[in-house]
Amino acid sequence: MKKNKFERDSAKRIAILGAGNIGSSIARGLAASGRWRPQDITLTRRRAELLDAFRKEKFGVTSDNRGAVKRAEIIILAVGPQQAESLVKEIRPALREDLHILISIVSGVTTKQVALWAKKKVSIVRAMSNTAIAIREAMTCLCAPPAAGRDRAALQEARALFETLGKTLIIDEDLMLSATALTGCGIAFFLRSIRAASQGGIQIGFHSEEALLMAAQTARGAASLLLRGRSHPESEIDKVTTPLGCTIEGLNEMEHHGFSSAMIRGIATSNSRAAHLFKKDD
Repeated sequence: MKKNKFERDSAKRIAILGAGNIGSSIARGLAASGRWRPQDITLTRRRAELLDAFRKEKFGVTSDNRGAVKRAEIIILAVGPQQAESLVKEIRPALREDLHILISIVSGVTTKQVALWAKKKVSIVRAMSNTAIAIREAMTCLCAPPAAGRDRAALQEARALFETLGKTLIIDEDLMLSATALTGCGIAFFLRSIRAASQGGIQIGFHSEEALLMAAQTARGAASLLLRGRSHPESEIDKVTTPLGCTIEGLNEMEHHGFSSAMIRGIATSNSRAAHLFKKDD
């Protein structure tokens, strides 16, 4: 649904610092929502020429992080864990306590660390999303420092922003690394499962394009059944499994080869790795 002119005009300006894959995806999703115009969003990157495609679409593009902060109210930190501290310290002189909301999507970096680097009482929110944000189908988990009332208000504002880009869930900060594994890494896991299903389709007679379409749309339908009906996967599985049928035989064959356990172990392994992406004393 398109936003009216008042809603667009009242939307806060956004700076996305570190417009790599996820940062660029956020920019595309926000513009597609209709609430923000491309010119309301500034993207930064050390090599600004890599963002020329965005410049042509009228997004703000610069390598000047401080300048981008001065032109915005909402600041999204989208750099790698190793660059987060230096970035926050770089923009610190431009941060205004009465104006800015700082949203960090940096894996492994806590709100406490961001606050220590900023050395200002700006509102801080931590978010974990995924690349489906570009098509407004992301799953985004959010949290804020537990004892700061202003941060809780900023959390609701951040949630409203990310709600335009998919589903959101507010969680405790100690679960944010787990969210990284399940939603951030999870995109790759589900894409790999769709790829495997399409390869199975090729083996049983379909052309590759047909098999991929069938597998992807079937996966989309399965997810939609759960999201719209709020049902449990097993209840939907029960609807398509019959005694001595082909579905249960296929499911059992996959389980014999560790399908579920492989997915569980993959998520747990990613969670363990995420804990080491940024490990530094406060």
